[in-house]
Amino acid sequence: MADHKGTAAWTGDIKGSGILSTESGALNAPYSVGSRFEGKQGTNPEELIGAAHAGCYTMYLTSVLTKHGHTVHTINTTSTVTMNPNNGHPIIEHIHVSTEGHVSGGNITADDFLQHAEDAKANCPVSKALSAVPKMTVEAKFVG
Repeated sequence: MADHKGTAAWTGDIKGSGILSTESGALNAPYSVGSRFEGKQGTNPEELIGAAHAGCYTMYLTSVLTKHGHTVHTINTTSTVTMNPNNGHPIIEHIHVSTEGHVSGGNITADDFLQHAEDAKANCPVSKALSAVPKMTVEAKFVG
């Protein structure tokens, strides 16, 4: 079992700012209300959730495809996290996964790829952790 840590440090009231970082040092990024709700410079928790989800999803999809005898050349995934400010009580209301795979071998079809993409949406560990989100959709493009 592996533990992985992320940290947040904040200075000031809600108009203040902070730093999000990872134990590995790969991330050390500023965040604020402006970067979260107003499109200003910096990162935000939802963007990081999207990146983590896209990474986990892609690894899971690659594993499933490989186990079914297919050769994965490339998989590119975007996980779009939609947050509704909800009158001061923000809620993540939708996550849309868009994935494109250049895959061959094992007589794979576009329908097979979509089935594996749906499997990854339901079963990758980060998707499971995000199961409280009311709506999660997937769009899968098979490049062949």
